[in-house]
Amino acid sequence: MKLIKFFLLILLSFNISIKANSNDKIQSLLKEGEKLIFIRHAVAPGGGDPVDFDILRCETQRNLSKEGIAQSKNMGKFFLENNIKIDKVLSSEWCRCKQTAQYAFNKYETKSFLNSFFSEKFASNKSKQINDLKRYINEWSGDNNLVLVTHYVLIQEVLNITSSSGELIVTDKNFNVLARQNF
Repeated sequence: MKLIKFFLLILLSFNISIKANSNDKIQSLLKEGEKLIFIRHAVAPGGGDPVDFDILRCETQRNLSKEGIAQSKNMGKFFLENNIKIDKVLSSEWCRCKQTAQYAFNKYETKSFLNSFFSEKFASNKSKQINDLKRYINEWSGDNNLVLVTHYVLIQEVLNITSSSGELIVTDKNFNVLARQNF
């Protein structure tokens, strides 16, 4: 029994040090500035968009759970405590993304190119959104970082990776993934 506890303690210590190293790497990258920070919206129970989805009415959409709200606040705390500079926070027009941006950063603006195209209703927007996003990034010339609060499908399409709810993915302007962190 003592041997099992010893191995569990070692594994736990190893896990903590990996997270600390990952945290140090992401802090260092973000302090350099000029990075894109893709954030998949925080936890919003369910999948896809409800049948009665209306972009102007949050009560018809999936919204953040208590866990998602806490996750968003933890993201904001991370940026604040580590003095990470941000030029702008941009969000999808979907309420779960706006809520993530609001709880994490307080100030944000919406951009339709960050919207979801998961459902059939919005699938035809995909090419235009990706082109508009790339054009925006090419024209962006901030010294600090640019935060993009968006959806799984957009992250997968642009970065060719899967993401978890509340995950932060740091890239350069060429969309090369440099670091990732879950909250």
